[in-house]
Amino acid sequence: MPPAPRPPALRQRLGRRVLLSLLLVWGLGSAIVLGVGNHFVAQAFDRALLDDAHALAALVRSGGLDERHGPGASALRLELTPREVDLLRFDQSETVWFAVYGPDGRFIAGDHDLAPSSIAPGSSHAFSQLLRAGQDLRRVSLHTAGTPSFTVVMAQTTTERTHLLRRLLVYAGLAQLWLLVVLGSWLLRGIDRELRPLTTLQDAVDRRDAADLAPLPPALTQQAGSSDVQRLGEALDGLLARVQHSLHAQREFAGNVAHELRTPLAGIRAQAAHALAQSDPAVWRSELQGIAESEQRASRTVDQLLALARAAEGGTALALQAVPLHTLVRDVLLRFLPRADALGVDLGADGLEQAVQVRAHTALIEGILNNLLDNALRYGRGQPPRITVALQVREGHAVLSVADNGPGVDAALALQLQQRWAQGDHGVRLGQGAGLGLSIVSRYAQLMGGRLALEPAPLGPGLVASAWLPIAGPTEGPGAAGV
Repeated sequence: MPPAPRPPALRQRLGRRVLLSLLLVWGLGSAIVLGVGNHFVAQAFDRALLDDAHALAALVRSGGLDERHGPGASALRLELTPREVDLLRFDQSETVWFAVYGPDGRFIAGDHDLAPSSIAPGSSHAFSQLLRAGQDLRRVSLHTAGTPSFTVVMAQTTTERTHLLRRLLVYAGLAQLWLLVVLGSWLLRGIDRELRPLTTLQDAVDRRDAADLAPLPPALTQQAGSSDVQRLGEALDGLLARVQHSLHAQREFAGNVAHELRTPLAGIRAQAAHALAQSDPAVWRSELQGIAESEQRASRTVDQLLALARAAEGGTALALQAVPLHTLVRDVLLRFLPRADALGVDLGADGLEQAVQVRAHTALIEGILNNLLDNALRYGRGQPPRITVALQVREGHAVLSVADNGPGVDAALALQLQQRWAQGDHGVRLGQGAGLGLSIVSRYAQLMGGRLALEPAPLGPGLVASAWLPIAGPTEGPGAAGV
């Protein structure tokens, strides 16, 4: 299947739109010039033709009686000699005709076939078009009141006014076309100038290596002629920063896995080599038991790393709902009782008889309690070992706490332990874990709008790890969706 044709460049699209718009403006401007010019040219020529008609009417005289048209009829005459008539008809570019008619419509002088047009009541003259001998004429009929009244008709060809309109259109159109060419060139250069920073930005991104996620040079965006290019550069910088953060997290995750698994895998390899070199079944059993314990520690480290990675990526689409915390805590405790009995730890609970609804996520709450109990079972070894899980309601939050009677931590170390890979001296001496449990608990609590607090035990040595979770509102049911 052939690839789809590439759409035209933005510069070409803008250039075509600008040129088409200018051509449209030029056409509309020419039409307006033609219409306005035709109006004023016609008005000027009509005024001159009407003036000629008035001048001719001033030469019409009446006197005596015209016996040929009945008794009492006044005689009308046009006081023009043949030479004056020739002068009246003379025009360098037009042909002129005229006629004079009496009150009863009888012909007095001029051209017999030049009839007057109808004049509207209340008006003294009227203009009209006339076709005579295959020529278009402009005619004016002027009625002069008096004793007797008469009508003067004058007509002339329209060649000169047509030529004048053509010259007006040509000169105006050429002037507009020249202006549009200048304006179009200026606009196209302006478009090219405004889009040049965008082209420079595109070239800079194209030339970049895939591993180069540094921000764009400030000169590419700060010297841009428009805020749109600056915002595009800022958006690209933001995208590069997010990609760099994501790659950093992936590299950190891969490095952490490699670092944390190197020791148990090396131990497994050494134990397997030692077992293969022995023939005593008791040694095999001892080494296999050590291999199983190393595999469990490696698996737990991988599970914690994956859990922490999921927690780092969560929060944007996490659905929260009303969860019965007392019931959930009771179920988790029942799962930990066999392990606590095997270790000789007194695992107890306090406050689970009261019903507490929190706006949270079931899997995250289980993750919080699993990590806190696991830490307490491994590190909180008092004499005798004792762990208490308590549930209280304080300041609009449900406080889920796990208290042990181990060595405890000070305030500075409590803040440090909430960071990944952080371990206290006791944990380092035991050689267990990877310093991820409390950082996972802190992240889970943040995703549900809560927080993690580490405090010394109120009575004697020990540590109290408390997860503060928001109480569900009275209108939220078990199926209410959160954000």
